[in-house]
Amino acid sequence: PDYIDPGFHSAASGRPCLNIDSWAMRAETVSSLFAQVIGNADIVIGEGVMGLFDGAQSPPGTSTGSSADTAAILGLPVILVVDAGAQAQSAAATVHGFATFRDDVTVSGVIFNRVGSDRHARMLCDAAAPLGIPVLGCIPRSPDISVPDRHLGLVQASEMATLEVFLESAADLVERHLDMEALKSILRESDGENAPPPELPPLSLPIPPLGQRIAVASDDAFRFAYPHVLDGWRAAGSEIMLFSPLADDAPDPASDAVYLPGGYPELQAAKLAANAGFLTGLRDAAARGAAIYGECGGYMILGETLTDADGQAHRMAGLLPVETSFAQRKLHLGYRNAVLSAQTPLGPAATVYGAHEFHYASTVGLGDARPLFDLSDAAGNDLGPAGLQSGNVFGSFIHLIDHR
Repeated sequence: PDYIDPGFHSAASGRPCLNIDSWAMRAETVSSLFAQVIGNADIVIGEGVMGLFDGAQSPPGTSTGSSADTAAILGLPVILVVDAGAQAQSAAATVHGFATFRDDVTVSGVIFNRVGSDRHARMLCDAAAPLGIPVLGCIPRSPDISVPDRHLGLVQASEMATLEVFLESAADLVERHLDMEALKSILRESDGENAPPPELPPLSLPIPPLGQRIAVASDDAFRFAYPHVLDGWRAAGSEIMLFSPLADDAPDPASDAVYLPGGYPELQAAKLAANAGFLTGLRDAAARGAAIYGECGGYMILGETLTDADGQAHRMAGLLPVETSFAQRKLHLGYRNAVLSAQTPLGPAATVYGAHEFHYASTVGLGDARPLFDLSDAAGNDLGPAGLQSGNVFGSFIHLIDHR
């Protein structure tokens, strides 16, 4: 469910990067999105998240959302990237364990990363040779190639002033140390294996359009919107009108819906609070009856106040009776089943969504309004109500991915 890495992938490839999530998405959504990708690309690379087999604590017989689950569902070969920085022969045992852990997952190659020397590389390759799994490359330690990070992970690609230099340096490193022909051979051998059929039945939208003309906040404070959601709205005939709250843009007056996705409004709280055009435009949209939906950072903007990490409270739009704070940090992280408490543009009451939550904000004040969702975690544990709905304005800390 990551938003940040796809930004780097899009910048590097010059193509859109989609999220595929076998826990939060229906099987038909996974197949449809993958079919879209393979239909107009020569090579498809899926970056895994965490370790290959790491995922949610799900009921037996259901997907955990792990990279291994996704590879098995789509019939994709796995290229294992192993941090060899503090090991030599033991790395081969790691590869062997991963390659034999599941019968439905095929490890077709290995790349050793953070290799210290040519001698280190030879030791790694010699140890791995009996496994019969090709070593595609040994990437040396490269401290100059790094990406700054902060509380939600890496900085966004759009915020990295040296992005082009970083991408060129990384590409040069890979070109020098990776056997691209061997990698292409693996891809050719697996081409089409277990791939979705070329013509799939029409896919029901992951999230229904909020309106016919949807104003979508999009800048460095509001970057966490899933492409498959926006693409679905466009495919349904809705017009997407981007605007920048940081530039003090207001939602288009002709819009009948406003979507405030997540991002980093807490880092720009003072600026956003001072942007009267943006906040007044939000209030005007609410007054004319436009549906206004905020996720995570967007939800905080719809509230009364947002307190930054220094303890300074900033007035927000005041459209939902909630006060949030980063001065009292608490990690909220994990997959969520989100059940709508009442009818909204997101669907009728009892609609269930696969979703994800990741933030450090705390709710420090909550007024009288209907909760938007009833939540449970991936294991089915009840997490109680979440979010708020007040008339045509609604939001929560939860990022919706696909309906159940």
